[in-house]
Amino acid sequence: MTKEMLVQISGCKLYAKLIGHNNGKATIVMDAGYGDYSKAWESVINEVSMLSDVFIYDRAGLGKSESSSNRRTSREMVKELNGLLNEAEIKPPYILVGHSFGGVNTRLYATEYHTEVCGLILVDSTPENYRERFLPTMPEELQQAYNNQFVYEGNYDEFIESLNQLKEARRKLNVPLIVLSAGKKAHYSEESQVLWNEMQKEILGISSNGKFIIAENSAHYIQNDEPEIIVSAIKAMIDNI
Repeated sequence: MTKEMLVQISGCKLYAKLIGHNNGKATIVMDAGYGDYSKAWESVINEVSMLSDVFIYDRAGLGKSESSSNRRTSREMVKELNGLLNEAEIKPPYILVGHSFGGVNTRLYATEYHTEVCGLILVDSTPENYRERFLPTMPEELQQAYNNQFVYEGNYDEFIESLNQLKEARRKLNVPLIVLSAGKKAHYSEESQVLWNEMQKEILGISSNGKFIIAENSAHYIQNDEPEIIVSAIKAMIDNI
């Protein structure tokens, strides 16, 4: 079953798609990276939908969704996702899967709506201390390129505000957590790669039930380079709850 929808939430309509067979298990809600939308999950969506219902969507201003006048910070996006799930009548509990900046959103969602979330999978997600701890280890031109990318969805200040929101909200979560780290990042020195994996592993500290996996042959888009790792993680999560 595939159901596409354009759902009115406060201030705009968001595009979403529900795929699956309604087998009574938790719905998997997937959130893409900065400037990405639901298409980012195409490489895994069919296999994942065999495990349970999957809900993918386009954040405001991306893909087929309308723009929102709300600020483009994580906290606003999390409110919009919550409104979307409610309006679309997608009942909790949810297993949240967040890639890159989507990991910031899903972590914040799991904190703010903790009664609705039964599992969290972070796919090479952005650590909250990325700017001060990791970015300075990169060559100057890569730092500049990173800063210049914030034109699709929110500006650089809103992105940094989102990381600060995550820092302020950080607390222990009572949900199973799987952290997937890309082990073959493009343009990373050996030192930067080691630091990246280390910072990813530290995210495990937000849960008392965490598992860390390095996708050894993946760059940032693990879902494209080693899709089977994403599918296996989701299957393990479903079996674990």
